[in-house]
Amino acid sequence: MSSDETPNVPTPRNSREVVREKAQQVHAQQSRVRIVRRIIIGVVAIVAVGAIGTAVTMAVTSTISEPTMSPSGMKSDGIVVHDIPDAVSESVPVTPSPESPEEMAEPEPTTATTAVDVHIYVDYLSPGAGEFERANARQLSGWIDEDAVTVTYHPVSMLTASSNGTKYSLRSAAAAACVATHSPENFYAFNHELLIDQPEVDSNGRTDVELADLAVAVGVDEPKVVRSCIEGADFVSWAKEATARALAGPLAGSDDLVLTSAPMVVVNGEAYVGSLKDPAEFSQFVLTVASDTDAAASPSPTPTPTEASVETPAPEDTPAE
Repeated sequence: MSSDETPNVPTPRNSREVVREKAQQVHAQQSRVRIVRRIIIGVVAIVAVGAIGTAVTMAVTSTISEPTMSPSGMKSDGIVVHDIPDAVSESVPVTPSPESPEEMAEPEPTTATTAVDVHIYVDYLSPGAGEFERANARQLSGWIDEDAVTVTYHPVSMLTASSNGTKYSLRSAAAAACVATHSPENFYAFNHELLIDQPEVDSNGRTDVELADLAVAVGVDEPKVVRSCIEGADFVSWAKEATARALAGPLAGSDDLVLTSAPMVVVNGEAYVGSLKDPAEFSQFVLTVASDTDAAASPSPTPTPTEASVETPAPEDTPAE
C-alpha cells in the first residue's frame, strides 16, 4: 500500500455530523409522534364533549317535551262532587243508627245561610278513610243533594310504602285522577268503591288492570281512554306532587292547616278530630262550624238611641195655692 493512501475511517468532525444528523432525525420523529398524539387527544376530547352535549340536549328536550301531566277539572288538587247519581245514591249504605235515644235526632247543616265547605283528604289504602266513608256516605250524599254542603275529595298517597312495593296508595290516587279527568260524573262512584272495598294494609292491593276494571264497572265514559290513563300511569307524578303540596300546606280552605294523616276532614277551614265512625258526632261538628261561620259573617247590629229611650226632665212642682 502506498504511503499516500488513507484509511477509510471517518474523521472526528465527520462523526460529530453523523451523530448530529441522527439526533435531528430522532427529534423530528419524536415531534411528529407528539403532534399526532395531541391531534388524537383533541379529536377524542371533541367527540366526548359533543356526546355529552348531545346527551344533555336530549335530556332537556325530553323534559320539556314531556311535562308532568295534570288532571283536568281539579280545584286545589281536589274533585268537587256536585251531585250523586241515583244508582249510586241507592247503593250507599244507610248511616248507622246511634245507640242511645238522645242521639237519634241528628242535626243537619241546612240551617247555614251558605253551603258548608267540606274537604276530605283520602288515602285509598287507609282503613280510617274507609271507616269514615262507610259511616258518613249517606248523610254526605243527602247534604250534597240539598246543596247544604260542597264536598271536595282530595286523593293523596300517604301509605305508598305499605303495599309490598306495589305503591298501591300512589297508583290508586292516580287512577282516581284519571276518572275525574275523563269521566267526572262517575268519580264519586269510583271513589266510593275504592273506599268501601279496600285492600288490607301491607297487601299488594289492586293491580293497574284491576283498577281499570273497577272504573269500567262503575260505568265510566270512554272506558278505553280511562283504561289507557290508569294502566299508563298518566297521573302518578301528579299524585306525588299533590301529596307533597298537601303536606307542605296550607290545605284548601284553611289558613295554616297541613296534611298530617289520611283521612283528614276539613270543614270551613277547621280540622275534624272526632270519631271517624260516628256520623252523629260529625254532623254536630258540621252544624257547629257552620253556625260559627254565620255568626262571624253577620255581627249583631249596634243598637241606636230611640225616641222612647231619651230621658225628659221631670216637671217642676207647682206651689200650692
